[in-house]
Amino acid sequence: MWNETKTATSVVDRAVGRQTGVWQESPLVGVDALLKKHQATAGTAFRLSERPFLELVNVRGDTRDAAFVQAVKNVLGCPPPEKANTIARGNGYEMLWLGPDEWLVRSAVAHDATRTAPLQAKLGAAFAGVFASAVDIGSGYTVLEITGARTREVLSRGCPLDLHPKLFGDGQCAQSHYFKASMTLVPTGADSFDIIVRRSFADYFVKIMLDAAEPLMS
Repeated sequence: MWNETKTATSVVDRAVGRQTGVWQESPLVGVDALLKKHQATAGTAFRLSERPFLELVNVRGDTRDAAFVQAVKNVLGCPPPEKANTIARGNGYEMLWLGPDEWLVRSAVAHDATRTAPLQAKLGAAFAGVFASAVDIGSGYTVLEITGARTREVLSRGCPLDLHPKLFGDGQCAQSHYFKASMTLVPTGADSFDIIVRRSFADYFVKIMLDAAEPLMS
């Protein structure tokens, strides 16, 4: 989510860009006008926005290895979740279960363009001598936030998961798809979700979701 060659947009910290030569540019720059139009008229039924520049690090390891578990705890303040599709939280980070030996760690706040992937560096240092890996994937993804009373209805139009709040709620996560775009879905409240989506699908995702939401927004 940071790019050294593109022109700054409304989500870019221009001062940081001038000082460091590093530009942060949202993957949604191509649909900026569409998003602004939606947000100007969105009511309580449904609203889509972006949480740009969060740190995203893919972690691989073995929870049977005490050294790996301890290394994660030293950085994140929590052990990696072992139950499928659950989340562990600590030190301003969330660790999402993706598989028996794979997790996605994300930050609660945006990445600072003046630093180079501090989370990945911390995890990498903690994993020294441990059979584990930490790979920064933030530049290839973005995080969308959807809220509103009809949010689950909008999601259900293109997602095959059972989204009933008794079955899928806070503390859980799931990998799925919305129409033709893969995603990782994270409930954040009764009527709110975060969606982690690949950069290459970001424009498509926003357009198809707003199109699906339109009949439900009146």
